[in-house]
Amino acid sequence: MNIVFILLGLTLLVIGGEFLVRSSVAISLKFHLSRMVIGLTVVSFATSAPELFVSVQAALDGYPSIALGNVIGSNIANIGLVLGVTAIISPLFLDRDFYKFNWPVMMLFSLALYFVVKFGYGIGRTEGIVLILALAVYLFILIRKAQKNRKIKIAKNAIDIDIKTTSNFKIVSWVLIGGTALWSGSEFLVEGAVNLALYFEVSNRVIAVTMIAIGTSVPELAASVMAALKHEKELLIGNIIGSNIFNIASVLGITAIIHPITVSASSLPLVLFDIIWMICFSAAIYIFAHLPKRFILSRYKGIILFVGYAIFMGLIFLSFD
Repeated sequence: MNIVFILLGLTLLVIGGEFLVRSSVAISLKFHLSRMVIGLTVVSFATSAPELFVSVQAALDGYPSIALGNVIGSNIANIGLVLGVTAIISPLFLDRDFYKFNWPVMMLFSLALYFVVKFGYGIGRTEGIVLILALAVYLFILIRKAQKNRKIKIAKNAIDIDIKTTSNFKIVSWVLIGGTALWSGSEFLVEGAVNLALYFEVSNRVIAVTMIAIGTSVPELAASVMAALKHEKELLIGNIIGSNIFNIASVLGITAIIHPITVSASSLPLVLFDIIWMICFSAAIYIFAHLPKRFILSRYKGIILFVGYAIFMGLIFLSFD
């Protein structure tokens, strides 16, 4: 039955990814916003919903390590697995402006998470409120910057959407179908994956950082692969970075407000180990942008990211508590 859940989940995630990409492109055309902005907002929020649901439920059930590990593992998977795989499928162009605002924000949130967890042994309600407020400020600045640049470049191989005949109802329907499929698919996938992991008797941290994180990152993978195949690469990059920002700010922020996330002294070194890996993967994007070919995430760089993720997964199972 677990295998059935996993296969059903993957199918729903592929369907959801297709509808979400189509709706996002339509929204960008309707409101004259860039693909990057839509990827950083609409798509990122939708694909981060599984992380939010799983984290809140885990905290309410008394498993805060799952809530924290889910976000950390998901952010690592977003870059190492999702971005790595999509770069292997199709090399990605990294806009210079991307490094002036969006990448620094992702790094700022990642570093803040490290120090908050290290010195606070978790995330309390106050820190949760600060994270939500910081996210609101980020979105406000992002939208203001987008309003100053109304020009849109339509990719030659973009999704075939006639904005004049595409009604708002159809666009909203696409968003709802895509979001529902992604959420449902993640539920099936996580349940099947967790049950398999429990069968092998590994810890909650290992389950959260590996099986659950991969399961809740599959929406990002599905949406990103669809965007890559449709040559919507700005949407893809925005989705990855936006999801990482949303995961830390909104998922952990809302979860901490509902139920403070605590980390025991014995588990702290392992949690910090995971966060350091998350920071290293985030930094790798900047480093790769300045290697030949500059500002191109080529296939060999994608392979390096994927291999790095495989190494991280191996270390997790070797060091599980």
